[in-house]
Amino acid sequence: MVQLPNNGALKKRLLLISALSIAVALAVCVIARLLVWLINIITNISFYGIFSTAFNSPSANHLGLWVIIIPAIGGIMVGLMALYGSAAIRGHGIPEAMEQILTNQSRIKPSITFLKPISSAIAIGTGGPFGAEGPIIATGGALGSTIGQLFKITSNERKVLLAAGATAGMAAIFGTPIAGVFLAIELLLFEFSPKAILPVALACITGAAGHHLLFDAGPVFPMPNLTTPTNTALAIYSFIGLIIGFLSLGLTKIVYLVEDTFEKLPVHWMWWPAIGGLTVGAIGYFAPHTLGVGYDNIINVLSGTMSLMIVIRLCLFKFLSWAIALGSGTSGGTLAPLLTIGGAGGAIIGGGILYLFPQSGLSIPMAALVGMSAMFAGASRAYLTSITFALEATMQSHALLPLLGACTAAYLVSFFMMENTIMTEKIARRGVFTPDSFEADLLAKLTVEQALSNDALVLSGHHTIKEVRNCLKINNDRANDFVVLNSEGKFIGTIGRNDIFTNGTDPETKLSDIVKSSHLWLRNTDALRKAVELMAKQTAEILPVLSSNGKVTGVLSYRDILSVYKAQLDENERAHIHISLKRQRLKMLVRGRNHVNLND
Repeated sequence: MVQLPNNGALKKRLLLISALSIAVALAVCVIARLLVWLINIITNISFYGIFSTAFNSPSANHLGLWVIIIPAIGGIMVGLMALYGSAAIRGHGIPEAMEQILTNQSRIKPSITFLKPISSAIAIGTGGPFGAEGPIIATGGALGSTIGQLFKITSNERKVLLAAGATAGMAAIFGTPIAGVFLAIELLLFEFSPKAILPVALACITGAAGHHLLFDAGPVFPMPNLTTPTNTALAIYSFIGLIIGFLSLGLTKIVYLVEDTFEKLPVHWMWWPAIGGLTVGAIGYFAPHTLGVGYDNIINVLSGTMSLMIVIRLCLFKFLSWAIALGSGTSGGTLAPLLTIGGAGGAIIGGGILYLFPQSGLSIPMAALVGMSAMFAGASRAYLTSITFALEATMQSHALLPLLGACTAAYLVSFFMMENTIMTEKIARRGVFTPDSFEADLLAKLTVEQALSNDALVLSGHHTIKEVRNCLKINNDRANDFVVLNSEGKFIGTIGRNDIFTNGTDPETKLSDIVKSSHLWLRNTDALRKAVELMAKQTAEILPVLSSNGKVTGVLSYRDILSVYKAQLDENERAHIHISLKRQRLKMLVRGRNHVNLND
């Protein structure tokens, strides 16, 4: 029998991939620290004329009108890197990683490992309204893919390494390992299995440890302690999530409308980031807080201490700056801008409701937090990632129910009203289909016994070619392959129709003399997935099903598998009524009449 990989071999492979994932995660932690330093260095040089790795927000600059030029210079540099380096550095990283997973066996050019962080550091350091998480996710994914191309591993294992590197980068920047695991499941792996989850989880744990070692150990977005909301407040937070869900639809459409507009410009795409940079600089002149990473903006919004007018300005201008910059094709991320815009939107809506209904029990920091998470859930449809990220990034356990209600509402709006998300729209336009569900394999749940039919013809080895030909003509059997047994009824091999009807073969030849010896067989309890794998490996159309004593109890054909698979699909899609209320009322009426008759 052809040996499929046994559990021991699979576990050894899992250990290898897990070890490689940890190694990738360690490297990504170092790259994340270097990327943040590089962003800070470029920011300090561009806006303050000093060489320093310390964080300084570009919003405090005193450049005046000169601030408009800085992002444009960064855009020119990114455009040149994209033109002469790799055009793959354009965009925010996750869609590009998804496309390589779905269409290119998870193979990413090794050059992306250093081109992406450098180009992103230039774009963000010169005022681009992005976060560092997108570039490090793309860089980690590229590093994982590169390691996967250096070792002799399968494309699926390379996909796991890519996802491990990407999510380790997210965990290294934000210290959110659980959200990293969910991000891999919802946006990168498109599966849920031990061989995929364990390496990714180990990489995310390593990334989180790197965050605590190389960055601050506390929550990345500290905020005032939240209290358990009342039922009324919980309903209102869910309503805020619903509104944010509709806003996420508009945000996604506008981003790609801007991108379409750039596509129509009569200039080479290399100049688009510079044009977008001029707009970013102009907006940054009037609203300096829109420049740069803006994690401090998220912290300020979540604190609930910003005035309503400042929050409105931040929400509006940050959105305009980010949408134009991202649409121009520069290098940057989406998560931080989405969190900023969503958090500001939640705070604005919450503030309005609190003004109209002072006794509603609303908390502005809580409203900002649910708005932040709901925006990510609606725009990306990464439902579980959005909830767990908000919890891990703030360490506010009392926010669980409001986050669940708000993200569910936003997700529902996105699911019913938007065909693609901000993560999938770009690759969908290129004809790349993105899986949106993770269901158990039907073939893994169905057994051989469920698929067996009585139509297969079994031949005896002591019969001659002439006898078999006559038998097949009488039965009008059109099968291409047959199972052959010996005199004791045990399986000895298979034979094809062409072998039986080949001209020049002696009609008196016995089947046992020309049978093809085979070690392919199944048990009744085997899954159909195993049968399909065996048939595919040996291009066999039929497989014998043997009992424990080696005797054939049936023959499984690919037609049997297709038949039971179709029947199971139909069964899953067919609607049934198993409990009829009308029938139950009739039964109760009959019982009542019988009871009356007995009393009479």
